[in-house]
Amino acid sequence: MIYQALTGSGTSPENAGYFTDAILDTELSGLEGHGFYWLQYYCEHLLSGKVDGQARAQVEELSPVAFRVDAKNGFAHPAIEAGIAKSVPAALKYGIAAFGVCNSYNAATLGYHTGRIAERGLVTFGFTNSVPAIAPVGGATPVIGTNPMSFAVPAEPGESAFLIDQSSSAVAWTAVKRAAEENLPIPPGWALDSNGQPTTDAATGLAGSMAPAGGYKGFNQGLIVETLCGAVAGGNLGMEMGSFTDNDGKPIGNGQFFIALEPEIFSAGLFKTQIGKLITSIKNQTGARLPNARRKENRTRLETQGLPIDRSLYERLRNFSAT
Repeated sequence: MIYQALTGSGTSPENAGYFTDAILDTELSGLEGHGFYWLQYYCEHLLSGKVDGQARAQVEELSPVAFRVDAKNGFAHPAIEAGIAKSVPAALKYGIAAFGVCNSYNAATLGYHTGRIAERGLVTFGFTNSVPAIAPVGGATPVIGTNPMSFAVPAEPGESAFLIDQSSSAVAWTAVKRAAEENLPIPPGWALDSNGQPTTDAATGLAGSMAPAGGYKGFNQGLIVETLCGAVAGGNLGMEMGSFTDNDGKPIGNGQFFIALEPEIFSAGLFKTQIGKLITSIKNQTGARLPNARRKENRTRLETQGLPIDRSLYERLRNFSAT
């Protein structure tokens, strides 16, 4: 259904494969607010001309280990896939490689991309910026987005030891949006009103700003992401982007940035031993778990039980398939 909805709305088959895998993985990981829910927006944006489903990402080799990917106002996923194809062999050979993506779109679950790189044996950082949603500490006007960052650590081939994927806000913006759609209150600490004061009203929070994770530390993390994606990668700053939701035909134009490291080269062969001791020190504690452990548990469970989906959303996605 995912592939059919994307291609039925105007995505080329070449661009739909990796994107389909990412959306399915997101749902299987239990992140239902980031998978099928957002697919309806992706399809609407295709039909409105906001994103070009036929775009072919252009990769420029800046050096043997540095790459620039122009998404050409197409989806982020095929552009990131093209960057991975170039950077992974370079990092395996030289120890490090990086690529930036510009003129891009919603990268969705950032950890999917870093996880795919880590499965090739590389320690991976990933960053993506978004429309303004967080005000600077002491201010009330949003300047940067929820700007997630991800960090993935390899284990055996095809596996990751652990994976961190977190936004710069206290919670994901989608959580507040969905609460507003359902007229539900939000917990204290999720959002601020337009005067910078805490609020439990979701609609008021959307009109104001998201609360940064950990106060000034969350805003600082978001600022790092904004710098890498909006300045280093050459994407739009949050304040320059098109909307992530409106069907206005205006491209988003944000950026992504990824760094891959070959750990055995840097560690002189000690990486597996050291990371093994670190992981053991966490897993041996009763009640403790590694980052991404819950997503792995959800994937195992949902692969057996099947994925639930709201019927109205399912019918909506089916209609896109027939577009």
